[in-house]
Amino acid sequence: MGFFDKLLHGLSGTGQRKNGLGSGQGRSGGKLPERAGRTGSAERSGRGILVFEQTGDVIQAEKALKKAGFAIAVKAPPPVLRTGCDLVIEYQLVLEPGIRAILAEKRLKPLQYYQVADELLEPVSIFHRNDYGEYLMVRAANMKITVQKSNLRIVNVSGGGCPDVPYLASLLMNRKLDEAQPLLDIGQQTLCGYALQLAFNEARTALCA
Repeated sequence: MGFFDKLLHGLSGTGQRKNGLGSGQGRSGGKLPERAGRTGSAERSGRGILVFEQTGDVIQAEKALKKAGFAIAVKAPPPVLRTGCDLVIEYQLVLEPGIRAILAEKRLKPLQYYQVADELLEPVSIFHRNDYGEYLMVRAANMKITVQKSNLRIVNVSGGGCPDVPYLASLLMNRKLDEAQPLLDIGQQTLCGYALQLAFNEARTALCA
């Protein structure tokens, strides 16, 4: 069971999608509503999500879109849209033409664009904060980073099971948030490394803003 399955406990999806998102079926085998994401509440919410096959595609797409100035957010996919990649990109529908152009330029092809029609297609935040008084712990997916608030020093990095985690943790431990090296500068990462970068960014937002 993946860590987002644990994160989204109580929501199951056990079948395997055979024909991709275009088939209109989730892992549980249940069909999505026809014209999913194209009616009523989707038009009112004005939000969409990009579903990719691999985490690496999400990382590249996020980097390209943010560099181009698009306001997007990386989140966990709703259960009916899980494809093996535990991340999706949320965006405002008004930005979709520009987003499509940037992704085409970078040769990044999402499996599908979906409008958030109802709660079944609602992406889930991957961030959680725990305030322990003197310390703040931020979790992004399966990675956690703990910071001493008085001096902004990183006192603990934990979680994950990827081979690059010990090395990436060594870049952060006992360093201050405003001094630690951004992990994305050192190249392609595993999902654990990417989640650790997100946790680091969230901690900086919380304490350095």
